[in-house]
Amino acid sequence: MSTATAAAADTTTATSERRQAISERNPVLRTDLVTRVTPRNNWLVTAVALQYAYRIDLRGGVIPPSAFQVKATVGGRTAARTVTRVYSSTTAELDDRSRPGRPGNRLIIELDPNDSNARAAGTDPFPLDRAYSVTQVADVHTPDGETLLRAGPFASRNDDVITPVVDDFTAGSFTDSAGFELDFRLYRPEGCVRNPLTRTRCPLVVTLHGGGEVADNNMTQLTSNRIAVTFAKPERQRRNPAFVLSPQIPLPRPMDGPDGTDWTDAKVQAALIELIDTFVSEHSRNVDTARLYLVGLSSGGRGIYSLLAKRPDMFAAALPTAGWGETATMERITHIPIWADHSVDDPVVPYREGRFGKPGTWTLMNALEAAGARVSRGEWANDLPKAQFEARSRALLQQARATRSHVLFTSYTAGTTPVNPHLSWAQTYENDVVIDWLFEQSR
Repeated sequence: MSTATAAAADTTTATSERRQAISERNPVLRTDLVTRVTPRNNWLVTAVALQYAYRIDLRGGVIPPSAFQVKATVGGRTAARTVTRVYSSTTAELDDRSRPGRPGNRLIIELDPNDSNARAAGTDPFPLDRAYSVTQVADVHTPDGETLLRAGPFASRNDDVITPVVDDFTAGSFTDSAGFELDFRLYRPEGCVRNPLTRTRCPLVVTLHGGGEVADNNMTQLTSNRIAVTFAKPERQRRNPAFVLSPQIPLPRPMDGPDGTDWTDAKVQAALIELIDTFVSEHSRNVDTARLYLVGLSSGGRGIYSLLAKRPDMFAAALPTAGWGETATMERITHIPIWADHSVDDPVVPYREGRFGKPGTWTLMNALEAAGARVSRGEWANDLPKAQFEARSRALLQQARATRSHVLFTSYTAGTTPVNPHLSWAQTYENDVVIDWLFEQSR
């Protein structure tokens, strides 16, 4: 054997031995849960990310889901989670491609979002620290049979919880001049705040949660429904950089409003208006005051109609979903661009009758029209695929533009709203046509 051949053989042997050594002592350094705020199922644990000491290169191989077992202990009960895909990565993020993954020092273990124990919150977030355990039960090999990761008897428990986009919001609180306190979460667009001398001004989106998110956790106004997250996600911020302000009504829930709702409670509404005014004043260099937007669902939609009537010259546009209000105040807001939507068969906030003696969206739109606003109407199924859903929205918008209408009203056919007919917002905040329209509006 030549010296060169022998040297090559030695190198190959050394490389193989190094890989073998790494596979035998490539420990898990940390374990993180990866969660996601979804349009229909709220906040879910969708993956576990394992960080290893060394890089993992599958060399075209695929890790079978059966190589790992995951158990979750939530609410005092321990049950298995269903592993759907496993792949290597450089970051603790899900890869939505059909062939996911790249060589890196992390393994992403995706979990079935339909598991009965997939949720990350009820009324309040669940205590998820160390709630999940992960055990490797089979060796992981490359296509040529080399062992990359050996199974072992020890389980790893999660050290942290990662929630993309939600983690980009800061937490704060505001006490108004009367001493009433509102917690809030705030997303700041990097391009508008990085340079203190910048002249770039960004719009402000204020989100009003529903009645189910009244709490003291300063979290579920972001995670219970995909509303604030929609405006802060990277792809939307690249398109429309904006501040996103998401206040939360505290417990015990104020219910002194004229119709027993939270955002019409005198204390809450006064604090909300003062919060917005103060925020705009404090960020006067960065906030585009001609582009303040109000979005909300259910009792948040009720709050929109009330707030618009109280401050008719403040907001550039609004998206009220499944709301209700007072017909007598509609004449004050005929000039404001509004895109409202509501399920025809909503049992919680009836489409026509509304709630607490205040009429629903259908009746309010009629009142707006009677007061002089042109209203463009459309009805379709709320469970259409995204492309078809947006095509219907685009057609309605074209109709509105042709008739110079700035009020649009989408009704969802009975029996088509997923999960529950009240959840008419199932596709509202995933609808790029609607969100694009919102950001086009300016006072």
